[in-house]
Amino acid sequence: MPRTATPTTSITPAPTVSATDDPTGPLTATPWEELVTSALLGTDRRPPAAASGTGPHSRPGGVPGYAGPDGAAAALLNAAALHTVRRRAGLLPALAAPRPAPAPADPRPPLPGAARSRLERLLADRAAPSGSGGRRGTAPDLTELIPQWLATANLHGYRAPDAALPAVLDAARARTDLRPQALAFAGPRGLWLAGLNPEWKFALRGSSGTSLLPDVTDPEAVHRLWEEGLFAERVALLSAVRAHEAGAALALLATTWATERAEDRLMFIDSLRTGLSGADEAFLEQALADRSRNVRATAAELLSALPESALARRMADRALSCVSPGLTGSGPSVAVEAPHECDAAMQRDGVVALPPSGRGERSWWLGQLVESSPLAIWPTRFGGREAREIVALPVADGWSEELHAAWCRAAVRQRDPKWARALLGAPATPPSNGPGTASLAERSKLLIVLPSAERAGWVAGFIAAHGLSEAFQLLGVCPTPWAEPLGRSVVDALDIARDAGSYPWSFSGVMGLAERCLNPAEADRLEVLTTTPDEPADASPGANGYWSEAFQRLVSTLRLRAAMDAELAPDR
Repeated sequence: MPRTATPTTSITPAPTVSATDDPTGPLTATPWEELVTSALLGTDRRPPAAASGTGPHSRPGGVPGYAGPDGAAAALLNAAALHTVRRRAGLLPALAAPRPAPAPADPRPPLPGAARSRLERLLADRAAPSGSGGRRGTAPDLTELIPQWLATANLHGYRAPDAALPAVLDAARARTDLRPQALAFAGPRGLWLAGLNPEWKFALRGSSGTSLLPDVTDPEAVHRLWEEGLFAERVALLSAVRAHEAGAALALLATTWATERAEDRLMFIDSLRTGLSGADEAFLEQALADRSRNVRATAAELLSALPESALARRMADRALSCVSPGLTGSGPSVAVEAPHECDAAMQRDGVVALPPSGRGERSWWLGQLVESSPLAIWPTRFGGREAREIVALPVADGWSEELHAAWCRAAVRQRDPKWARALLGAPATPPSNGPGTASLAERSKLLIVLPSAERAGWVAGFIAAHGLSEAFQLLGVCPTPWAEPLGRSVVDALDIARDAGSYPWSFSGVMGLAERCLNPAEADRLEVLTTTPDEPADASPGANGYWSEAFQRLVSTLRLRAAMDAELAPDR
C-alpha cells in the first residue's frame, strides 16, 4: 500500500522505502496489544517483533531499511497509524438510541426579564468557589438567598426558563434543603430532563403530583406502577394517592403489605401520617404485630395520636394507674408510681423495654405510657383542673422532670395548643424554672403547635427577657418574614450585644437568620446601626468594626431581598 511519510521536527524521518517492500506489512499483522507494549516500554527495550526479526510475523534479519532504534520507532508509529485507520474503518454503525419523548408542556407564566437575570446571577454565584475563613465584608451572601428566591417564584407560579433547568437541578443536587422548592420551580420539564441524566435521579424520588406519576384517579395506572415501579416511585405514588384520598392509599398499601420488605413497610406506614384518622386504626392495630420492631413502634405512635383508638385507651388506663392526685402539707400535688415491669402487652403496644444508657427502667416506661395517652384524660383525673393548673401542681418524689417531659411529647404528638401553652409557660420565666421542660429543642417543638402569630410573639418575649444566647433554635421555628415584634426584639438584642462590647461572631447564627428572615422593610430603620461608634474601654478590640460590617451586610441583604421581591412581582 503506497504511503507518503511526513516527518515532524521532533521525530527522525524514516528511511525511504519502496512501495514494493513496505516494512509496515509485517508490523500491521502484529497484534495491537504488542504495539502498545513496545510503545510503553520503548522500542530500544522492546522492539516490535517484526522489526526485530523475532516473533511469528518477523522477517529473517529484521525489517530491511529499519536498522537501529530510530527505524524501529518509525516503523512502530506507522504501524500504529495503519492499525488505527483499519480499526476505525471496520467499525459498524451502532443502532441509534430511541429518541426521548418530547418535553411536556408547562403552562405556567414565564419569569419577568429582571427576575430571570437575577436567577442567573444567583446560580452563578452558587457555582463559584467559596473563599476560606469566616464571613467578612458587607456584600450579601447570594447563595443563602436562593431558597427565598425560589419560594417567592413558586408563590407567584412562574415556570423555570428552559436554559436554567440544568443549573437549577445541579443546585438541588448539591443542597438537599433546596430540593422541594427547586423541583417545584423546575416543574414537569425539569423532571423530564432529570430522567435523562443519572446525576439528577434524586429528582425522580418523591416526585408526588408530577407528570412522572400517573393520574391518581386512574386506578389501572396506579395499580400498575404500584406493582411494577421502583421503590422511590412507589413511595411517591402512595403519598400522592394519600393526599388525594386517604382511604384509597390505605387500600392500595394493603394489597401488597404482607410481601413488602421490612424497611419498605416502615416507609409506607410512615406515609399514613398525612390524613391520619380513625379509618386507619384497624390497619395500624394489625401492624402492632409486625415482624419489624420499627414498624411496630411507628404503628403505635400513630395510634397514640388518635385519642379515640383502642391503643390510646389502653395506654390511658396504664398511665392513670401510675399518675394520680396527691396531697402534700401545703395542698394538692401529683403522686407518681412508675411501673415496675414492662409486660408483653405493653411491648406489643409500642413500649420499648430496654432504656437508653443512663436512663432508669421505671422512668423510661413511665414516660412512654404518659406520652402515648390522650391528654384529655388528665383534667378529669385532677378534678376538672385545666392544663395550666395541672402542670403547676408540685410533683412528688422527684418525678416532675420526667412527667412534664412526657406531657410535652404528648402535646406535640396530639397537636394540642392548650397543653403546649401550659408547658411553655410565660416567656419571661427562665427555662430552668418553667412548668415544662428546660430543653430548647422540646420547647421549639411545642412552639410549632401554636398559631404563627402567637409563636412569634412568645419568642419575642423570650428574647426581650433572656437575650439571644438561647434563642437560635426558637427563632428557627418562627414563620418568615418575622413579624414586627419579633424582628424588633432581635435587632434590639443585637444592638445591646454590640453596646456591651461582645464580638459579633458570637451571634453569627442569629445574624444569618436575620438576613434571611427579617422583613426587608426594616432596612431603612437599621441604617443607623451601620456606623462604627467609639469602643468602650472594656470592649473587645476591634469589635465595633466587625459589628459595623455585620450590620452593613444585614442592611444590604434586606435591600437586595426587597429588589428580588419587586422583580418577581406579577405586575412587572
